[in-house]
Amino acid sequence: MSNITNTQATSTRAPAVNIDPLVVVEIAIEAGRRIIEIYKTDFKVEHKEDDSPLTQADLQANRIIKDGLARLTPEIPILSEESLVPWEVRRQWQTLWVVDPLDGTKEFVNRTDEFTVNIALVKDKKPILGVVHAPALNVTYFATVGGGAFKIVDNAAPVKIQALPRSASGPVKVVGSRSHQSTAMAEYIDNLTKARGRVDFIKSGSALKFCLVADGTADMYPRLAPTSEWDSAAGHIVVNESGKTVHQYGRAVELVYNKEDLLNPWFICS
Repeated sequence: MSNITNTQATSTRAPAVNIDPLVVVEIAIEAGRRIIEIYKTDFKVEHKEDDSPLTQADLQANRIIKDGLARLTPEIPILSEESLVPWEVRRQWQTLWVVDPLDGTKEFVNRTDEFTVNIALVKDKKPILGVVHAPALNVTYFATVGGGAFKIVDNAAPVKIQALPRSASGPVKVVGSRSHQSTAMAEYIDNLTKARGRVDFIKSGSALKFCLVADGTADMYPRLAPTSEWDSAAGHIVVNESGKTVHQYGRAVELVYNKEDLLNPWFICS
């Protein structure tokens, strides 16, 4: 355990909602340490069938997280970007972990430092616990349903965070992807600029975009490009507990998880 907390894990048979989020933070930090060890080397980059990058950091962090969660909650199954599970099996799951062991592999490869470890606990299709850890920045965000959202910087004590209140007019701070721009996003920003007079665009990678809305750095995060459930689940609960929502683009409907199709619809954190 690091010096963040002396909190001990609850019983492995405790109900999912009683899991201490700081124990999950420790698992994310352990994975992050291994990621940074590889980050400092001349690592090799492979590619998946969809041409997205894959490194040993993804695979080794995945193993660390799965081992840690299996010890903590052996009764809860795990869905990870690096170890997918068929829908025929997942459809029976009411509670599951949703994991991205290295969100922002492109940022990792390009050495921007803006990559994260994402761990979320989903119950009845909604995230109820989430951890987003940025190991190169030594920043961690976490939240539990009804328990608030928190930020840890440089292993200091957790500090509660709050999103900015919604403003109907005036300049707006928008956070968007550093590596995945789209024509739809460009059009959205252009229309928003016309409506609000000025848009300050903040580029960021990985699930940090959710967290920048949650801690008040940005007003909103529109995502008008493809993402998967493991990209959003942990950041989703952090945003919710900070006072904002993650809803489908053009619809007042929140994202849901453990769907047959693991791709998310377009969404906006606002």
